[in-house]
Amino acid sequence: MGVVSGHLAPPSPASVPGVAGRDGAGWTARLRALARAVLAPTPAAMRRLALAGIVISILIILSGAAVRLSQSGLGCADWPRCSAHNLTAGGDRGVPLVHQWVEFGNRLVTIAIFVIAVLVSVAAWQFRPAPGAGRRRDLVWLAAAQPGFIVVQAVVGGIVVLTKLDPVWVSVHFLASMALVAAAVALYVRCQEDTGPARPLVPRLVQGFALGVVAAVALMMTAGTVVTGTGPLAGAADVPRYPLPQAGVTQLHADLGWFLGALLAGLIISMRLTAAPPRAVRLGWLLAGLILAQGVVGYAQYFSGLPAGLVWVHETGAACIWLTALFLPFALRERAALPAPAAAPARAGG
Repeated sequence: MGVVSGHLAPPSPASVPGVAGRDGAGWTARLRALARAVLAPTPAAMRRLALAGIVISILIILSGAAVRLSQSGLGCADWPRCSAHNLTAGGDRGVPLVHQWVEFGNRLVTIAIFVIAVLVSVAAWQFRPAPGAGRRRDLVWLAAAQPGFIVVQAVVGGIVVLTKLDPVWVSVHFLASMALVAAAVALYVRCQEDTGPARPLVPRLVQGFALGVVAAVALMMTAGTVVTGTGPLAGAADVPRYPLPQAGVTQLHADLGWFLGALLAGLIISMRLTAAPPRAVRLGWLLAGLILAQGVVGYAQYFSGLPAGLVWVHETGAACIWLTALFLPFALRERAALPAPAAAPARAGG
C-alpha cells in the first residue's frame, strides 16, 4: 500500500493475491468452454449453438436493410475492397463517410456472422446425441447450409455492388437471407429430435394450411423486395429501379397480405376444430398479431411518404413473421426427443 495525502492508498489489483490475471483467466475459461461446446457438443450445447444460428441469420436481414434504407448501398463502390484503392472505408471519394462506414460495417458484420456459422457447422459435425452414436447427417447438411448461404450472399452482394444495385440482384440477395433463416430454424428443431419418422398431430389438410401460410409469407416478402426496388429507398439516390408502377406493386403487396391473413384465419380455425397442440395454436395467434401489426405499419409508412425508419421497422416485422411461420409446420408434428444423457457414475466411497 502507498500513502496519498496522508491517507492509505487502496491496493492496486496487481498487489492483491488472486486478482492479478483474473480477467485473463476468465476469458481463457470462456474460450475453453466455447471450444468444448463446438468440438464435443452436448445436446444442450448443440441447441444453443443452433439458436445462435437463427439469431445471426436475422441479423443479416436487419443489417442489409439498414444499408439499403440509409441509401448506403454504394458507400463502398467496389468489391471485395471498399474502393479501388482502399480495403476499408475512408478517403475522399465523393461519397459521404457515413455511407462508406454503413456499407463497410455491414461487410464486417457478415464476416463475423460467417465465423459463427462455421462454428455451428463444426459443432454439427462433431455432435453425437449419445455415447457410441454416429454422426447425424441431417444436422450436418442443415448446419453446412448456413455458411454456404452466407458465401452465396457475399458473392451476390458483390454482384449487387458491381451492377450498381440492380434491383433483381438486390432481390436475390434478400431471398438468400430468407433461405438462410429457414435452414437455421430446421437445424434448431431437428437437433432436439431423434431420427425416427415424424408423426402428424393434425389431419393432413391442416398441415397443408400451415405449409400454405409459409408459401404465402415467402411470396409476400418477395413482392416486398419488388416494392422497395421500385420506390425511393432502393439503396442509393441514382440507381436502377424496377420499371413498374409504384402504386401497382404496392397494391399487389397489400393484396397478398390480405390473402395471407385469410389463409392464416383458416389455419387457426382448423387447428381449433382438430384439437391441435397448444404450442401450434399459440404460434398461430402470435403470427396473426404480427401480421396485423405489420399491416398497420405498412399502411402508415405508405401514407407518411415512406420514412426510412418506419420502413426498417416494417422489414423487422417481416423477418419476425417469416421466423414464426417457419416454426408452425414443425409444431404440427412430432418426433421422439433425443434420449437424456446418461448420468455420470457415482465415485466409489462417495
